[in-house]
Amino acid sequence: MRRESTTQERMNIYADAVAIVESDFASDLALDDVARRIASSRRQVQRVFAEIGGTTFRAYLTEVRMRRAAELLGTSGLTVREVADSVGYRQSAQFAKAFRRIQSVAPSEYRHGAGREHAMAA
Repeated sequence: MRRESTTQERMNIYADAVAIVESDFASDLALDDVARRIASSRRQVQRVFAEIGGTTFRAYLTEVRMRRAAELLGTSGLTVREVADSVGYRQSAQFAKAFRRIQSVAPSEYRHGAGREHAMAA
């Protein structure tokens, strides 16, 4: 049985890590950077993402980036390359592959409505 203070500490670490990801997702963000910024270990951050978030740091970062990318593709006039850059991808091909894996359509198709209809149905 875990002590209440340990559970609260892990929840605080998770909340701090999530806040960093949410605000700095467009930068070249790494697990080690987040751990250092919240004065925790790399392993502890990995553990809280698994235990509290039910995911990994990398998967959560990708989810945040893809959520923002979908917003930009649906509402801005930015090119796919500009969207990729604005959400932290330096290579648009890598961005397109990740976006397709999450949304099941290419970024350009999403922009033209196919992905948004799919996302709403899911």
